[in-house]
Amino acid sequence: MKESKLIEMWNRIEVLGSNVQQIIQELHNLKDLSIGTMQLIKNFSEYDKAVEKLKKDLKEKTEKEKKEKENVE
Repeated sequence: MKESKLIEMWNRIEVLGSNVQQIIQELHNLKDLSIGTMQLIKNFSEYDKAVEKLKKDLKEKTEKEKKEKENVE
């Protein structure tokens, strides 16, 4: 393989590596943002009621999907 081709491949690998590092950094930023948002939401006075409503809605949705699946079979 020619040296120029190897250098070109090396440069592409370097670019890919830096892109992966940037993606990892963005994921860390999103994680920090989501944790901060969750902590903020937990401080709302209606938080417990909202969590219970979400649990109830999820349970109903799961039961509905299970019934629909049974009806299809």
